[in-house]
Amino acid sequence: MTISDVHDIPSPKSRGIAFALAALLGPFGAHRFYVGKTGTAVLMLCTVGGLGLWYLYDLILVAGGSFRDIDGRLVSRWDPEEVSRGESLSAEVLEELSFLRSEVAELSERVDFTDPLLAQPRPAEDQPRSTLRP
Repeated sequence: MTISDVHDIPSPKSRGIAFALAALLGPFGAHRFYVGKTGTAVLMLCTVGGLGLWYLYDLILVAGGSFRDIDGRLVSRWDPEEVSRGESLSAEVLEELSFLRSEVAELSERVDFTDPLLAQPRPAEDQPRSTLRP
């Protein structure tokens, strides 16, 4: 696995927790301690968030999903327990998807059948609606 492959994998850390820590304790570097960046977290603690500028920069990065952990992986998942994009779907979801596809196909056939019927012109008001004779 190369370094670029590691950067493509999302971080196991929660973006929600990182954002809450950055918003509440950001000037003290709590969000950086959380993702493992202890060196810059201590520096942030000593400078009180770079006099607020570094704190605001990090807050924007975390909120925008561009903040990275110690390994360079994006802290992008709000809930780390959710299924990532690369993992396969469960059998139940695939079964439901198959059912929905069949329903859409059936509706498409019904529209194809009724479309020519609806496209026919309506009879004038003075003409009888039905051409059937008793």
